[in-house]
Amino acid sequence: MTYILVLTTTNTMESANKIAKTLVDERVAACVNIFPYIKSYYVWEGKTTVDDEILLLIKSHNSMTQKLIQRIKELHPYKIPEIIIINFNEGFDKYLDWIKESVTLDENKD
Repeated sequence: MTYILVLTTTNTMESANKIAKTLVDERVAACVNIFPYIKSYYVWEGKTTVDDEILLLIKSHNSMTQKLIQRIKELHPYKIPEIIIINFNEGFDKYLDWIKESVTLDENKD
């Protein structure tokens, strides 16, 4: 069984809360942690840019990968949102079981 950790950043706490609540309410994520302040340096439109952002760590099951990507893109204020997915299959068994139980694994459910 494979689980995923999804990383995304956004520009406001309102946006972070909306994304987190929606993903958990829709049961495509078991948990979303919000880190309220990070400073990001990146190249955008040919220039080095510095922004204050909010980091979201999203825990789910790999069966939700495409739904998570789709929902993050729909909810996100950025033209090209950061969506990085890290697969893992090891951790505290009871926690991994909780992720599995918390996420809707029914592929037909929308």
